[in-house]
Amino acid sequence: MGAIAVIPARYGSTRLPGKPLLCATGKALIRHVVEAVSAAESIERVVVATDDDRISAALERFGSEAILTRPDHVSGTDRIAEAVENLGLHDEHIVVNVQGDEPEIPAACIDRLVELIERSGTPMATLATRMDAAEADDHNRVKVVLDADGRAMYFSRAKIPHDRDSAGGVEYLLHVGVYAYRAGYIKAFAALPPTPAEQAEKLEQLRALEHGDDIAVAVVDYSGRGIDTAEDYQQFVKRVESQHKGRKGT
Repeated sequence: MGAIAVIPARYGSTRLPGKPLLCATGKALIRHVVEAVSAAESIERVVVATDDDRISAALERFGSEAILTRPDHVSGTDRIAEAVENLGLHDEHIVVNVQGDEPEIPAACIDRLVELIERSGTPMATLATRMDAAEADDHNRVKVVLDADGRAMYFSRAKIPHDRDSAGGVEYLLHVGVYAYRAGYIKAFAALPPTPAEQAEKLEQLRALEHGDDIAVAVVDYSGRGIDTAEDYQQFVKRVESQHKGRKGT
């Protein structure tokens, strides 16, 4: 049984309204994400969970599946939980959560994530990638520290682990916000109340750790170029245009 990818996509982004439908590349951003996820061998179905008819209509035009969800969800996780419920998935079905602003997520990373959730025995799995110490100072880039078994000890916006003696040689891991869960777990997770560290850091994954659930983490070679701002999107457009030029030149 292959995994199902559910992509949360809302229209009213605070920093970039209408983000899923931006189409300076000739394709809507959400279409780029769907195509990237569909390239993974482990994914049997891709569903976009959205709160807006405009996004749903755009998806239908290029033959992608969409499901309308309530507009009042606080997070993408809550939106996915509703979609999982509405889709009637079996509790053991693997659900992959790829954000609607990750158009460059490699298929190999998604396949690695599905393989990890299948063999780890944990209810939840995610990805990380190595980063340098200067990048780790940025509070917008979430860091994760792993135990000896590759499971998350803590996620933070702070620079962790703290190099007390400034000795150097510390490995910093950037969290890549892509998740895999069993369908039954995501429904149970969404029903849990927010926890203190989650609320302080504004990081939902801490809710799982604070409730004693393990999160398996695979370290991959992907920097996680999510699109949050207009500048991010402009840089993405330039990369797409550069790729097109490169193909024409071969």
